[in-house]
Amino acid sequence: MLKRTQQVNQTTHADEIRAVLVGVDSGQSNFAESMSELNLLTQAAGSKPVEMILTKRAKPDPALFIGSGKAVEIRELMDELHAEIAIFNHPLSPAQQRNLERALGHHVIDRTGLILDIFAQRAKSHIGQVQVELANVKYRLSRLVRAWSHLERQKGGIGLRGGPGETQMELDRRMLENKSKRLQVDLSKLQKQQANQRRSRVKREVFSVSLVGYTNAGKSTLFNALTKAGTYAADQLFATLDTTTRRVYLQDYGNAVISDTVGFIRELPHQLVEAFQATLDETVHADLLLHVVDASSPVRDEQIHEVEKVIEEIGAQNIPVILVMNKIDQLPEYVGRGAEIRYEKNGSVSKIYLSAQSGEGLGLLREVLSTIANDTDKIRKELRNNEVAVDSVGERPVSADYLEGLKNINVGYIPRDI
Repeated sequence: MLKRTQQVNQTTHADEIRAVLVGVDSGQSNFAESMSELNLLTQAAGSKPVEMILTKRAKPDPALFIGSGKAVEIRELMDELHAEIAIFNHPLSPAQQRNLERALGHHVIDRTGLILDIFAQRAKSHIGQVQVELANVKYRLSRLVRAWSHLERQKGGIGLRGGPGETQMELDRRMLENKSKRLQVDLSKLQKQQANQRRSRVKREVFSVSLVGYTNAGKSTLFNALTKAGTYAADQLFATLDTTTRRVYLQDYGNAVISDTVGFIRELPHQLVEAFQATLDETVHADLLLHVVDASSPVRDEQIHEVEKVIEEIGAQNIPVILVMNKIDQLPEYVGRGAEIRYEKNGSVSKIYLSAQSGEGLGLLREVLSTIANDTDKIRKELRNNEVAVDSVGERPVSADYLEGLKNINVGYIPRDI
């Protein structure tokens, strides 16, 4: 039997699409949290979750993922609830998605398709829109295999090598591949523009900070609190997609730049990670990463791990990181305790506990950033005077002995762009 979990009030607005959420529990430790995220993702996409359907299965059915019996039960439930779409919390193969749509008689998408849809709605800048469109094209290309198999059984006329199904699939593939190439060219031009802007900052030796974190951890709220930028921030997944960079004044240092980037999530589609390389380049080239964490989340450790995985995937794993444990105003144990800084055994900063919403702890964060920025300038000046080239940081030759001596400065790092 299917386990039905009522999610929301059945009342929907006229323009809302009623959705049934489907999850298959195969023993994952984070299954409940993943389904809760699917509920939030569905709402972020503008749909109305009317029912959550949970079932257990050791391994997916090759044809329908959930099996034919469960498909019949879901179809009956969707008809009963007047649901228009079934959203699966798992990657579906093209064949599984097509078979499910036939069996359920309704539109079916998986978690990857849902996230891509949200990104398509939220991208505002030109570069963001190009990246999302490229990710969608790659996703559609990956699902063309046998998409027209229902036509392949039809015989072609005399002199035809293949049936209309094969012809149509090749036409679609060629169209998407050509579109992908055009988008790649556009994206390359935009990346060059960004690279020129970064080189200008490097030439002026501007200290750069990039905010990273799980979606809805409060990055944009912290960004606004530090820069007064007025960037859109909301209590929803993927509220902002486009990277925003602003100047921030640091006492006893001067102007630095800080960038707010797209949030991460578990099972972030690889098409998005690849396509959003231009946006994530701000992270790769930063002097320091502030990893913003929702300290009030019961699964914060898992979320930290997911963000670290993406950071490694984009090649930013060697950039120094400070954990910013946000939303302490929602932690009972911090009521009356206040913000604090925690240190590693060697004295370097490891975590800062604060609330971006209330402003508590922002002063501590600014002090830490100012200290690190000043130390960065000192390192750069020493590196410029160092002519012994036995190792390198970025494109600048430096001494191995000197590098060893830099490891204990604040967060134990060396500036990348010298």
